[in-house]
Amino acid sequence: MGDHPKNSRKLWRKPKRPLNYDLLNEELFVLGTYGLKNKRELWKAHTELSRIRNQARSLLALTKDVRSKREPTLMRSLIRIGLVKDNSTLDDVLNLKVTDLLSRRLQTIVQKKANIKSPYLARQAVVHGHVTIGERTVNIPSYTVTVDEENIVALAPSLEIGKPKQSEAKQEAPPEEPKQEQG
Repeated sequence: MGDHPKNSRKLWRKPKRPLNYDLLNEELFVLGTYGLKNKRELWKAHTELSRIRNQARSLLALTKDVRSKREPTLMRSLIRIGLVKDNSTLDDVLNLKVTDLLSRRLQTIVQKKANIKSPYLARQAVVHGHVTIGERTVNIPSYTVTVDEENIVALAPSLEIGKPKQSEAKQEAPPEEPKQEQG
């Protein structure tokens, strides 16, 4: 959002050349790999990544004194999210790819952690409220999971994704009540 609710701005930008077929094929591959709902989610990630890269480029243009004060703030936020390591530089920030950002989404973390077959199944589990981070239920697939939260992401215990279902014949019949003799 913008500085003020009345001055909001779009969170994403469309590609400049929408009919670039190489780009279209690449976008479709990323959509399928990460289980995104539509291309707008991918464009949001591209826009966020370009914002981060722009901050890094502007820091590289500053003098060493000013840069030494402002660089740790950006690096701390990216380390907390898990996009870069502790000893990374601004060059590592400029080398980030959109897949790095998409791999930090809750949907992707749940798929890897719970060993779910498809990213779309993981998305469905998140949307239906079957995923918790600590004590709170999160139902937003695009939620960016921090490094601290990654260890406490869990599926609801009642959820049985990936487990074989019991067939009707194998289920036990309810116990019969003993017949009383009439006398």
